[in-house]
This record gives sequence, C-alpha cells and structure tokens, in this order.
Amino acid sequence: MECASRIGAAWRDASRHIDRLDARLLLEHVAGYGHVDLIARPELPLTAEQAARFGALVARRAGGEPLAYLTGSADFLGLCFLVSPAVLIPRPDTEVLVGVAKEMAAKRETPRIVDLGTGSGIVAVSLARFCPAANLAAADISPEALAVARANARRHGVQIRFFAGDWYSPLGRERFDIIVSNPPYVASGDPHLLQNGLPFEPRRALTDGVTGGDGLACIRQIVAGARPHLLPGGWLLVEHGYDQAARVRELLGVQGFSEVGSWRDLAAIERVSGGRLP
Repeated sequence: MECASRIGAAWRDASRHIDRLDARLLLEHVAGYGHVDLIARPELPLTAEQAARFGALVARRAGGEPLAYLTGSADFLGLCFLVSPAVLIPRPDTEVLVGVAKEMAAKRETPRIVDLGTGSGIVAVSLARFCPAANLAAADISPEALAVARANARRHGVQIRFFAGDWYSPLGRERFDIIVSNPPYVASGDPHLLQNGLPFEPRRALTDGVTGGDGLACIRQIVAGARPHLLPGGWLLVEHGYDQAARVRELLGVQGFSEVGSWRDLAAIERVSGGRLP
C-alpha cells in the first residue's frame, strides 16, 4: 500500500487493510499525534520517513503480527509494559493470578514472593506495585526475557531481584511465602498455537514442547519442586489452561498441599489453581 502524506488520509488508507483501531494506534505510535489530532486535524502532515515506517508496520499487522510487538508495549492491570518477541503478550487471564497472589500477600506483613518464568515481568512488577511491603524475586531461563523484565521494573520504579535459570534452579535455598507462575501449558499439538498471532510469540513460553503431551510438564515440575522453597503456610499459585484445573488440583493434592482450590477468570473459566503448604 502507499501511505498518504496527511494523517487523516493515511489512517483511512490503512483501515482498508487492517482494523481501524489498529491503524489508529500504529499511526499514533509512529507520528506522535493523539486521537484528537486524527479526528480534529486530519490535515496534519506525515514526514516521508514516518509514512514509510507506518506503511511497513501496517503491512506487518496485515500479515498477522501482533500489535503489541509492533508498538513495543501492552497494557496490563492499568499499567503499560514493554514487550518484545522474546516474551508473551500480556493477557487479561493473568490478572487472576495477580489478584489471588495479592489477596494472599495482604495476610502477611512483609511477604516474600517469587515469580517463576517471569517473562516480561508483568506479574512480579504488578505485585511490587500493588503490594509495596512485599519482597519480590523473579526468575526466567531466557536472558532476552529477563532484559525486558528488568526494563519494566525500572519503568515502574520497583525493586525486584532477578534470577537467571530454569524454575527453582537459580534460587538456592531461598524460601518464600508465595510462589506464583504462569508457565507454558499449551499442549504441543494444540491447533491454537497456529492461530491468533501465536506463531509470532515465543514457542517455549507457550508450550512445554512434549510431543503428544498434555501441556502439564512444566506445571508438574513446579508443583513437585515447590515444598523446599516455601515457608510454612506458604502458597503455590499457578496459571493453567481452560481444561486443566482438575488435574492441577490433583497434582497439588499428591504433593500434600492443603486448601487446594481454583479461581475463575472473567469468562468463568478456572484459570488459576493453588494450595497452601501445611
């Protein structure tokens, strides 16, 4: 497509190829204008460089690339987070995990919380913002993801200790009041991995990669390894797939957790399961 030199015409042209809202957000991102400018002053100019960049982004969006990767940011719980193709795009489902952890943290004076597989850091950073008395740590095996998470911690002015490594391996003998995790849980053969922009997101953050598996390999590791890293009465909270709650509760029960339960998202789907160490 050819981009026009005026913002109104550029928006109109791009809207023939992609969603109108996406076109608006990309144009605002490139040109620095606001929504009011697009409506009230459509004659404002685009430089040749801006027009070329906008056209390239529109083409990428038309090819299915997620908007968040094109703008480099996404909102979560009212906060704006940096994202890159090294991390998953924040989703409303994960708000449940933060909400339940926040409730558990409120029962302790200075809770120690660790976020396993932190990715962009949305869970750890949100908890640090909403639970200022908490001591936050976060771990991830991906150096690229940790770079994004550290940038988000700086962006929001919170203190988080970051660890590089797989699940509990970098934590040594540290123990916590609350362990939270949004691990890979999509089965490797799930057709959804090929839909809705997921091919652009990091595969190892979506699925455990076990051929013919049920997507629970990472959750099994997290549940089985939690006890040495929980303080007495500590909680383990894990996000999981729409049809995995019963199996995750069973895993928690086998490991001796009490008060095992699940929490539902806004679509009434059991999205987070957890239990307390006696």
